[in-house]
Amino acid sequence: MSDSRWPKLPVAEWIDTRDTLQLMTQVVGKVRLTNTPLMSHWWNVVLYVSARGLTTGLIPHGGRAFSIDFDFIDHQLVISATNGDRRAIPLKPGPVADFYRHVMAALDELGLSTDIWTTPVEIPDAIPFDTDEQHVAYDGDQAHRFWLALVQMNRVFEEFRSRYIGKVSPVHFFWGALDLAVTRFSGRTAPKHPGGAPNCGPHVMWEAYSHEVSSAGYWPGPDGEGVFYSYAYPEPEGYREASVSPAQATFDEALGEFTLPYTAVREADDPDALLLDFLQSTYDAAADMGGWDREALERR
Repeated sequence: MSDSRWPKLPVAEWIDTRDTLQLMTQVVGKVRLTNTPLMSHWWNVVLYVSARGLTTGLIPHGGRAFSIDFDFIDHQLVISATNGDRRAIPLKPGPVADFYRHVMAALDELGLSTDIWTTPVEIPDAIPFDTDEQHVAYDGDQAHRFWLALVQMNRVFEEFRSRYIGKVSPVHFFWGALDLAVTRFSGRTAPKHPGGAPNCGPHVMWEAYSHEVSSAGYWPGPDGEGVFYSYAYPEPEGYREASVSPAQATFDEALGEFTLPYTAVREADDPDALLLDFLQSTYDAAADMGGWDREALERR
């Protein structure tokens, strides 16, 4: 029997909410970006899965600090400052432009004014936040189910992360593509990334991929219930022909990544084991074919 803790996530049913939520998380993520010093591979801009949704964690601002939290239980965005001040913005249907204005106004009221670049990243033909009247959907039940799925993924990704003693990223949520990810590093530098993501200057990818990686995560697209993915940069010779598991995993030539349907994990008798098998086998292929020093990097 499959594990009912993994909710159904049909992309066709929540695509409008997904696309609006992606823009909402970009507004919040850019607030964190503006207020934090650059850390390795943009780790300073990410969000994290929390007990109620997604959080920025603590953001410095002058002599104070604050956090911004998506609450997918009570469906509100909560801005909390370290002096005890707080603002809550309802998460509900309405234009992204209104959401942007509410967030900026709340920050101003709290003495946390932050100017951000209003053009979304990694989205073709993006509409600036302050003029976006097109993206208006927000279904609370769908957002809640997405968060419940992230809770399960986060737990499994943390288990996978614990097996590595080399440099490894936190399990974190990138708002550019709305994906949860964890990345292992060989310790060697990588060739300069060619870039190419919409509205992302080449320096963004140069920083993200300055060092050799094997990265895995979940993306709620393009169809079905989204996919778990795994890729290597730079890609070792023969990598895409590698034999990986489980049987449902394939190499997606268009994405340049191994993928495993979320549905296959959700419907498995042991979802954790199936997902860990995918994460481990695709990493094995990257590390072996890339000549990583596995003895020094892995917990035995």
